[in-house]
Amino acid sequence: MGIVREKVELKTAEQIAIMRRSGLLLSRVHDMLARELRPGITTAQLDALAEEMIRDEGALPNFKGYQGFPASLCISVNEVVVHGIPGELVIEEGDVVSIDGGCIVEGWHSDAARTHIVGAPRRAADEELVRITDAALWEGIAALASARRVGEVGAAIEDLVAMEAGETLSHLEGFGGHGIGTAMHQPPDVMNYRTRSRGAKVVPGLCLAIEPMLIQGSGEWEMDEDDWTVRATGGGRAAHAEHSVAVTEQGLIVLTEADGGAARLAAAGITAAPDPAA
Repeated sequence: MGIVREKVELKTAEQIAIMRRSGLLLSRVHDMLARELRPGITTAQLDALAEEMIRDEGALPNFKGYQGFPASLCISVNEVVVHGIPGELVIEEGDVVSIDGGCIVEGWHSDAARTHIVGAPRRAADEELVRITDAALWEGIAALASARRVGEVGAAIEDLVAMEAGETLSHLEGFGGHGIGTAMHQPPDVMNYRTRSRGAKVVPGLCLAIEPMLIQGSGEWEMDEDDWTVRATGGGRAAHAEHSVAVTEQGLIVLTEADGGAARLAAAGITAAPDPAA
């Protein structure tokens, strides 16, 4: 019996240009949320601000209603790793807050996450958590530039985390990134560590959401009764960083970064593809 592989949706240059517009809007939404994030604000207020901005731009929030999810953002605070549901939780000084969101422009999706420390950090380990998670994201993006298979992204992320954190941080096992395009979640899977699969071929037109998720200490977790909230159970805090990235004939474009990833890729010795939004 043959192995049935899920078909990977490859995008044209014109479609990637629309995804770039979606990504740029999402980048601006994240910038706005970073300015508004402060002690005393609730996660529901942040969610409302994001939805208003997305809709005012003629776009749609792609999280809202997805498999019944009730909000436009996932906001995960401290020990919540991913998929936190916005509500009446009040943000406090020193909280580690991951904000994950996406939008749809002309039928094309974007998806990105950033983790913030609100005000002064409570401990140096929280700063290291956020720094290493961000570094792991960009290590994975840089690996994609020369990768032949998607599995090389996860290998690069795993190696960076092992080198920078040793055993002080753990991956959220069983969760990873994904393809993105006419749907928010598409093949192929993009894991954050090595697996037995080499993954899909990396070719022009491939668009991926790369998203390392790290937990201080033990990587043990459980799902809340809402069937969404993923909570670390080992006493540590968590961070999540994500970008949507396109592989083009001219190289990579980071769709959800304001400069298309030019600065961070240059630091890794990689020239970003020409920005279709320029």
